[in-house]
Amino acid sequence: MSKLSIRDVELRFERRGRPPLLALDRISLDVADKEFAVIVGPSGCGKSSLLYLVAGLNRPSGGIMLLDGKPIDEPDRDRGMVFQSYTLFPWLTVRDNIAFGLKIQGKGAADQQAIVDRYLAEVGLESFADAYPKQLSGGMMQRVALARAMANDPQILLMDEPFGALDSQTRVMMQQLLLHVWEHEHKTVLFVTHDIDEALLLGDRLYVMTARPGRIKERLHVTLPRPRPVEMTMSPEFLALKQRVLGLLQEEVTKSIGLGRAEAG
Repeated sequence: MSKLSIRDVELRFERRGRPPLLALDRISLDVADKEFAVIVGPSGCGKSSLLYLVAGLNRPSGGIMLLDGKPIDEPDRDRGMVFQSYTLFPWLTVRDNIAFGLKIQGKGAADQQAIVDRYLAEVGLESFADAYPKQLSGGMMQRVALARAMANDPQILLMDEPFGALDSQTRVMMQQLLLHVWEHEHKTVLFVTHDIDEALLLGDRLYVMTARPGRIKERLHVTLPRPRPVEMTMSPEFLALKQRVLGLLQEEVTKSIGLGRAEAG
């Protein structure tokens, strides 16, 4: 049985005086236990909307979503979310940000400290444990966000373009850090990105979406060997996969641009 199972999920947005907008159309996908699944697609195709449905932050207009065979209908600690924007509590230190969910769970002080220390080490921020978010770079804040999500021990980690706002060098560093943490923890991950290199570097399975209304256009197994250093992006095998994904996306990106122009006009 899949860890996450999505069947025929639809999402419509009501619009005053106009027909509802169909954002997602009969989306079906599966994510296996400990699998790193990635969703790519043109801007506006509903990638992030789908992730928010899985997080329980919105409800679908139709279809079924199951995690470990149980329906998803609200947020829960079994799903950890890392957003693109920096979502740390500015009044809390790095340590207290990571411990926030543990306190809500009622973990004892000793357990909290042990778990926080573990994930501070995982993301390389031991020396910044007492710093505040305003004292951190963007990459460091996303490391804290990753540590906070992992500390809650979710069944699945949901990541919505978490490195999209970072500069290219920091982004590569964060990709390698995420791979290190994932290979150590082997959490199930559902990751959304626009970046094809990032998708292929990270993922076991790749879902390519169409322009709106978002549908699954293609499912690809990424058979590149692990570990995957950044140098792999220059290998013939990687470049062949990239060319295939680019081909799948090219028509959809053109459609999304045309749709945007039509709606603006």
